[in-house]
Amino acid sequence: MRMRFILSETWTSLKRNVPMLLSVMLVTFISFLFIGASVLTQAQVTKAKGGWYDQVEVVVWLCPDGTSRSANCASGTSPTNAEVTALQKTIRNDLADVVENITYVSKEDYYKNTFLERYPDGEYQGSTMTADDMQASLWLKLKNPEKYQVVAEVLSGQDGVEEVSDQRQIFEPVFAVLNRATMVTAVLAAVMVLVAIMLTGTTIRMSAASRSKETEIMRLVGASNWTIRLPFILEGVLASLVGSVLSCVMLSAIVRVFVTGWLADTVTWIPYVDQWTVLVISPFLVAGAVLLSAIASLVSLHRYLKA
Repeated sequence: MRMRFILSETWTSLKRNVPMLLSVMLVTFISFLFIGASVLTQAQVTKAKGGWYDQVEVVVWLCPDGTSRSANCASGTSPTNAEVTALQKTIRNDLADVVENITYVSKEDYYKNTFLERYPDGEYQGSTMTADDMQASLWLKLKNPEKYQVVAEVLSGQDGVEEVSDQRQIFEPVFAVLNRATMVTAVLAAVMVLVAIMLTGTTIRMSAASRSKETEIMRLVGASNWTIRLPFILEGVLASLVGSVLSCVMLSAIVRVFVTGWLADTVTWIPYVDQWTVLVISPFLVAGAVLLSAIASLVSLHRYLKA
């Protein structure tokens, strides 16, 4: 009987405060949409790094035939087989604790397996390229990718080495942008959550004030504090629950349309967050919204419904 009464009072309160409750739903929706976007962005950075970041290699570009900007290539010719073998031996001896594997890629192999895949017609900047225009290279798989600088220091001064490049350097700016985007969305989310808490508290306080006579009568007939307060708390909780669930639905739609549906088809070499990621974070978003709403309602009711 008491639960039926509480639910009846909650329904009555909901019908009386539809505009304000819609505002709470909207603010909660936007707030937790930002929070979810922030979490998904950081999850994307983590997943991308975990998928291939540690698998990228250090490329040791050997001197080409002809002119080069490197002082190590003053001879104007590419290293001989003996010189390449000597360089590999140096790597194995001096970088044994850093380098896990060495792969030699000849001009012909690079032209056939890499260049022609990117430029099937063999043309680059208006010129037709051949294998002789390519550079031979050594591809180093590191035991610890963070040790790139050690490799660069040892090999940059070696004869026959034009440049030492780390593939990760290509993607660091992308990760930096994503990390900044995470920070921005997190700050916006924090501001919106604060607004949601204030709006929820104000809405519940107004609802309680508008029914002060009814609550006073309930107190006089012996109703407990929780019997009086629970309908108002449920009012705020239900509004926040709907708003947070809608934010999860929107996050799922965004991931489906723009991530797995568009980005995954456009840029295929990066692993992306998916619906499973949204499913994992959704309960936390909903629980957080409900908890914050309940706390805001309790605090706001304390002023008007003192024991």
